[in-house]
Amino acid sequence: MTTQSVSAGEGQSSIPSRLWDIKDVSAFLGVPVATIYQWRVRSEGPPAMRLGRHLRYDPEAVATWAHQQPDHPDGRRRP
Repeated sequence: MTTQSVSAGEGQSSIPSRLWDIKDVSAFLGVPVATIYQWRVRSEGPPAMRLGRHLRYDPEAVATWAHQQPDHPDGRRRP
């Protein structure tokens, strides 16, 4: 699941060469696909974009979202 950025042109941010699907996000976060769908319904999960009928995720945005999650009371990090 390595990504490389592609320049989007002057004045625009770079875009990853490959967006992740929900299975990639599931593997990266170590949670079931169903959990990611539940988070999406509750507007709690990593940011996604809809391309037609498909959900796609920017790998950097997923990693940023994961690192911003608060710790659990028992000391574990939320995915």
